[in-house]
Amino acid sequence: MFDKHMVPRYMLSANMSTDTGFEYVFPAIRGVQAGREYYVSMCPMRLLPKLFLFNEDELVPELRAQRVLNKNRIPEIARYVVSNATNYVFSAITASINSEVRFEPLTGADRKLGSLHIPMSAQFIINDGQHRRAAIEVALRENPDLADESIAVVFFLDIGLERCQQMFADLNRYAIRPARSLGVLYDHRDAAARLAKLVVWKSPVFRDVVEMERSNLSARSRKLFTLSAIYTATNALVQGFNDNSDKSIDELAGVAALFWDEAARSFPEWQQVRDRKLTAGDVRRDFIHSHGIALQAIGRIGALLLREHPAGWKTPLKQLRSIDWSRSNSSLWEGRAMIGGRVSKAGHNVVLTTNAVKSAMRIPLTPAEQSVEDAFLRRAS
Repeated sequence: MFDKHMVPRYMLSANMSTDTGFEYVFPAIRGVQAGREYYVSMCPMRLLPKLFLFNEDELVPELRAQRVLNKNRIPEIARYVVSNATNYVFSAITASINSEVRFEPLTGADRKLGSLHIPMSAQFIINDGQHRRAAIEVALRENPDLADESIAVVFFLDIGLERCQQMFADLNRYAIRPARSLGVLYDHRDAAARLAKLVVWKSPVFRDVVEMERSNLSARSRKLFTLSAIYTATNALVQGFNDNSDKSIDELAGVAALFWDEAARSFPEWQQVRDRKLTAGDVRRDFIHSHGIALQAIGRIGALLLREHPAGWKTPLKQLRSIDWSRSNSSLWEGRAMIGGRVSKAGHNVVLTTNAVKSAMRIPLTPAEQSVEDAFLRRAS
């Protein structure tokens, strides 16, 4: 067990070494992976942009040690930090050092705790975390109070470009983005995520038939919908009455749950799944209405009805039952909700599916929807 007196005071300093000139001194923990030493330390946010430079944009891919910086990602990450200054979370940055270093262990600390001495002439190459580093630089300009906060850094010793490239490949080899449903389930910051979960819990239509973790349903799954589909469809729905509204999340969820309960009256198969008279797999196989693209189209139309008919939206919604939602109805759904017989989630397919439902309900298309419709009809002719 570490004695608290053995742990170095949190600091990053620049010392003068008689052997190497000026150097950085990091309090660090030494470890070993694959027979090589590496070091874990903390870096103040204010020093991150100065230590870790990114200047490989002009190099061809085979001469770079990392991917080209995607500048479109940086503002979003920076906003996340600034907007959540009291509860943001960042994982460690991984970097390579292309220089000899010296580790001085503390006495009595099992020689794992100590100070890592790095020449100021050394270069630091980020193997993982270059977008976090760039976003922190932007966030510091908006909120200078973040300057004294810190981020963990894992230092590896650089033994050449090939090794750095291999480290990048290895660090990203098994990185899998979590399913969108799971992200919605665990997100307590996003109001739309909270709303979707409340709708599932409030609505008898969705209770017990929504897959809360996965965003893709197997043929044998007993679930009829995914949480990510409910999230997208409900988010489209509340656009009809959420703007300039002082409704709370609970109130919005109540209205949304009422809407979906009413819409479900047009789809008896949903109830038959809950009654175990049909399997969820059979319904998804045979009908479009249980897929996310149909839910999103219905949500978009619901937004219009709630906005234009706040007291009488239930009556036009009943026209949903006049539509043949069978996947075998390829004359209606092929090219719109389906491509080659498979349901498509592409944005223009959502618009084309919405157009088909609107036309069946005798609801005029917007100019943007009409433009997509005209292009579709020209291709089909």
